[in-house]
Amino acid sequence: MNTEQLMQQIKEALQNGSQAALQWIEKFIAWLNVLVADLSTWMAGVGVPEEYQQVAALAVVYLGATLAVLIVVLLLLALLRRPKKEAKEVAEESPVAEPVTEAEAEAEAEAEAEAEAEAEAEAEAEAEAEAEAEAEAEAEAEAEAEAEAEAEPEPEPEPEPEPEPEPEPTLSLFERLKRGLAKTQSSLVGRIDSLLRGSSAIDDDLIEELEEILITADLGMKTTQDLIGKLETGHAKGDLQTPAQVRELLMQELQQILLIDSKPLDVSAQSPFVIMVVGVNGVGKTTTIGKLANQLAKEGRKVILGAGDTFRAAAAEQLEIWGERAGVEVIRHAEGADPGAVAFDAAKAAVARNADVLILDTAGRLHTKVNLMEELKKVRRVLDREIPGAPHETMLVLDATTGQNALTQAKLFNEAVQLDGIALTKLDGTAKGGIVIAIAAELNLPVRYVGIGEGVEDLRPFDPEMFVSALFDE
Repeated sequence: MNTEQLMQQIKEALQNGSQAALQWIEKFIAWLNVLVADLSTWMAGVGVPEEYQQVAALAVVYLGATLAVLIVVLLLLALLRRPKKEAKEVAEESPVAEPVTEAEAEAEAEAEAEAEAEAEAEAEAEAEAEAEAEAEAEAEAEAEAEAEAEAEPEPEPEPEPEPEPEPEPTLSLFERLKRGLAKTQSSLVGRIDSLLRGSSAIDDDLIEELEEILITADLGMKTTQDLIGKLETGHAKGDLQTPAQVRELLMQELQQILLIDSKPLDVSAQSPFVIMVVGVNGVGKTTTIGKLANQLAKEGRKVILGAGDTFRAAAAEQLEIWGERAGVEVIRHAEGADPGAVAFDAAKAAVARNADVLILDTAGRLHTKVNLMEELKKVRRVLDREIPGAPHETMLVLDATTGQNALTQAKLFNEAVQLDGIALTKLDGTAKGGIVIAIAAELNLPVRYVGIGEGVEDLRPFDPEMFVSALFDE
């Protein structure tokens, strides 16, 4: 059945109806026909076969009309239920008052009268109690006043002063150095003393055992041979007759080796005095710079640090932390920047700010990498161009625990950048402190500083005589 047939049937059924109703129905049927036609066109667009398009469109219209009717019914039901619910809530909130009988009213009146009488009696009792309490308080106050007048106050005893804790004894520089060299003293001088105490005379066996001790203590082959040669010469001449004389000779010879070109670092020779610090990774280079900056700042010198290690992660941040502790300025660039650019800016800043000392950190590098060693030469050229004669001190930081490898590093760095001095760290954690003597003997390089602990004050200027005395002190 199509829409035209439906329209014809409706017309026939309503022939006896009013003309106005018929016109409205005609308009509705026309709108419905247009809607069905549009839906049929849409159905064709989505792939519905032609013979089912009109039926599907009518089904959609029917479903839509049904849904609309359901929504209207639900809305009407909700509107009808709402007034009933509100009326019920109002009824619950306002309970109906029950009628009061005459007997109940009389009972309530009698109860109220009794309550009023009791309240009056309680008020009178409270008033009497308050009056009695006031009288007692006045009597007590008078008694206390009389007692105070008769008694004289006794002075309170003064508390005994607590004994102040005794301050911990401050170790002298010599004691701190001796404590830091304890392992080296045990492996070198301790073994020598044990050997000499067990010998009554000087012979070839004793000299041979001494040679083994010196080599294993990392004095190096050349230094050991020189010392043994002097012992053999002294023994042949008859100058060495007792073990005590052997010990004294060793002590004197070690002092002479360390005294060669040994002098403290004089940062007042130039202004700004430029120190370029080099070394492989892990030797304590940045820490040494921080401790040195702290000591120089405490001496009243204006110090600037240059964070030239732009390759190691967080190297610049570590140097900035040391700079904050020491209260000195740090010149830095972004990670991975050109070290030469850092050196340039640091030199410019040192001159502009009238700094006394500029300490430039450099990237840690293996001494076997030629291209990295060439980069150090470039940094030196940049410093020399901005501050003629700079760097005034090229200091190599070495880890004492590496033993003979430290000597190899010193040789290669010296060939590449012409070292001026050595800072030897971690001396307190090794038995290989003899490397100090090997470096001084083979390279003629002065040891500027030694690290004998973790504290800021444990980086100490190197004193050859004190060093040897601490080693041989019994």
